[in-house]
Amino acid sequence: MSENISYTEAAKFLKSHDNYYILIHSSPDGDAVGSGYGLCFALREMGKKANVLCSDPIPEKYEYIMKEYEPQKFANSCIISTDLADTKLLGKATSMYADFVELAIDHHISNTGFAKKLVLDGQASSACEIVYDILKQGELPINPLIASCLFTGIETDTGCFKFECTTPRCHEIAAEIIRDHHIPFASINRTLFDIKSLERIKLEQRVMEGLRTYLDGKCAIAAVTLSDMEITGAAQEELEGVASLPMCIKGVSVGVTIKEKEPGKFKISMRSAEDIDVSEICRKFGGGGHIRAAGCTLEGDVDSVRLKVLAAIAPVMGIDLWLA
Repeated sequence: MSENISYTEAAKFLKSHDNYYILIHSSPDGDAVGSGYGLCFALREMGKKANVLCSDPIPEKYEYIMKEYEPQKFANSCIISTDLADTKLLGKATSMYADFVELAIDHHISNTGFAKKLVLDGQASSACEIVYDILKQGELPINPLIASCLFTGIETDTGCFKFECTTPRCHEIAAEIIRDHHIPFASINRTLFDIKSLERIKLEQRVMEGLRTYLDGKCAIAAVTLSDMEITGAAQEELEGVASLPMCIKGVSVGVTIKEKEPGKFKISMRSAEDIDVSEICRKFGGGGHIRAAGCTLEGDVDSVRLKVLAAIAPVMGIDLWLA
């Protein structure tokens, strides 16, 4: 298991090496991108060399970050991770590094302790919040680019400050970033939450048409198949945010999105609005995450996967699946 270290100790660790690989999870979201690249740019400002490694393409919406990034050439790297709860989430291209992570920076209570050293705060809104405090407490550099990265993760993981993980501290950090670094926060928020491709809009329409409610209307399940992706022309990296669609329905306590990543293999995203711990449900399938937002992977076809998910959720709600 990992040795838990403080923010100050993490800052000292970052100062102690010269070359870094930063691992983020596959299907990267705003917090993975923001924390990974924000830390990468901070290390480069310190005179270190650093690259971010991800098995999947970075979604186009984060172009305002990626246009500033060019991979560097170096060897003998210290391997760290951000926003990664389990090395099973790395994906094929970066799984070779799974057993060599020296430091993990994370906010998932389900973190498996895969790294030698761990900075974990399950009360933090995001990994970006933790990275920000590490940089501040360690008196490490934060410039407008780094600040924009960290703002991105806080905004996306809090749903623009509407999710339960929102805390006074993350509001304070966002305010400090806007005040001290004058980032284009309005433009960033519009890019993150308002602008979508026509293909994504068509996909949302198709997903909502197929969405169904179960368990006395308390559970809603949406499915995104490879066929849906092909018909609408939407790209895999455009799926971020689809998991929130089932929770838009009045009366729904648990929203589930079943996304087909490859034939017969589905990524399950669960969300809850009340006192249901979806991380515990996902843990039964080898996954995990947060109390209100978690995920796992299942194999089969859409119908069999949907039934497995319902069978796990029903007893938590105190409902007999076969009578619902």
